[in-house]
Amino acid sequence: MADFTSTTTVDASPDDLFAFLSDVGNLPRYFARMKTAEPAGGNAVRTSAELPDGSHVEGEAWFEVDRNAQHIAWGAEGGSDYHGHLDVTPHERGASVEVHLHTTRVEPGDHEVQKGLDTTLDTIRTLVEDQGVAG
Repeated sequence: MADFTSTTTVDASPDDLFAFLSDVGNLPRYFARMKTAEPAGGNAVRTSAELPDGSHVEGEAWFEVDRNAQHIAWGAEGGSDYHGHLDVTPHERGASVEVHLHTTRVEPGDHEVQKGLDTTLDTIRTLVEDQGVAG
């Protein structure tokens, strides 16, 4: 069982940043391997992704948004106990984004998973600050 955490600050209002992050259609914009994400009714989301080995996978996950708490939780059924959550909070420089991820697929401290999490947050910051996608 492995848990991963990453945090970044983004020069944007917490409300605008959360609105961008909580829109299912934006998931492929900031998750590098994800190619599509579409609502599938209720809290279900259909996704497709390209894996590092070049293979293509499709599946269904759950995605829950708490707008009042600016909290997003997600996960997928299966043997890896994959789930996570994200919180947006006010910060003196705009907003802070903290992500927690849990999986049994890898060992604690797995460099590739941590790198992927850090890269996702870097992508979010770049999209919002440099390209102005939130707001």
